Amino acid sequence: MSGKGWSLFAVMSVLWGVPYLFIRVAVHEVDPVFVTFARVGIAALVLLPVALHRAVMSRLRGRWAAITVLALVQIVGPFTLIGIAEQHVSSSLASLLIAADPLLVAVFAIWLDRSERVTGGRMVGLLVGLVGVLLLLGFDVGGDARVLFGAALVVLAAAGYAAGALMLKRPTYASLPSLGVVTAECAIATVVIAPFAAFRVPSHVPSLEVVGSLVGLGVLCTALAWLAFFALITEVGASRGTVFTYVNPAVAVVLGVVLLDEPVTAWTAAGFLLIVLGSWLSTGGRPPTALLGGLTGRRRGERRIPPAAAADFLGVPATGPSAGTFLPPRWMAAPIRRITT
Repeated sequence: MSGKGWSLFAVMSVLWGVPYLFIRVAVHEVDPVFVTFARVGIAALVLLPVALHRAVMSRLRGRWAAITVLALVQIVGPFTLIGIAEQHVSSSLASLLIAADPLLVAVFAIWLDRSERVTGGRMVGLLVGLVGVLLLLGFDVGGDARVLFGAALVVLAAAGYAAGALMLKRPTYASLPSLGVVTAECAIATVVIAPFAAFRVPSHVPSLEVVGSLVGLGVLCTALAWLAFFALITEVGASRGTVFTYVNPAVAVVLGVVLLDEPVTAWTAAGFLLIVLGSWLSTGGRPPTALLGGLTGRRRGERRIPPAAAADFLGVPATGPSAGTFLPPRWMAAPIRRITT
């Protein structure tokens, strides 16, 4: 993998590992519903100019109802549930439970995707992952009903991510540009949750830490994270590019321990390792691309997405010197260059 590829890999590991820290900080002063509204609203404001610049929004015509359902399942539900959950559980535990998402994808796929076969390896993986989850719930949660409630909400959020991943594999979404879908999801989620957030506006001006967390969630962890993700996939391909989803829970745990003084035990580490192993086995030893559904536009074994596939899935040039490469507009290119070079 190239130096740029490793840089993007490191960036993605951090950008999708730090949201749990930001959420934990934000929900101390702001209602979780408003946190979700701020996150998706800010992300939509950042992504929309990029999507319009790439002329991908027009390709969503006639699919807005389907994308609305996807936004509810994959963004509004999970983001809000995680916010509520982190009022009761640590950011570390939330990130580790979300790491079980590939397990849920595998479980749902057995019933919903006829192309998926039930194999011995898959069943072993599901059992191993389940043991990992039970370790986390048994030793990190214990008998605390409040924490158990929060943990259950995180698992429910993971189920939403898993359902969204399977939805993205359906023909309804297969031909749509990923950048357009993500942008539309954020915009729709903002509109949907706005009436509920209006009754949960903070009664006082939040602290700088909370404001910074909200901005970080929207700009860094959502908008810029997706742009960096697209750049990573076009640079190294989906098979290697999505391995970072195994790394970001570890980043979240380190941040929680160092910055929030959250406790981590040997059982925490054991549970996480079993979840990762179970996810790997249950997906046939493949990187967890199912977590991202159809947003990768991948072809197995390819290093870079070919020009036609890049144009089709990401809304990037199919010909010319930048063929197959996601290029943000000039005003966005500079900050991305600074973090990847």
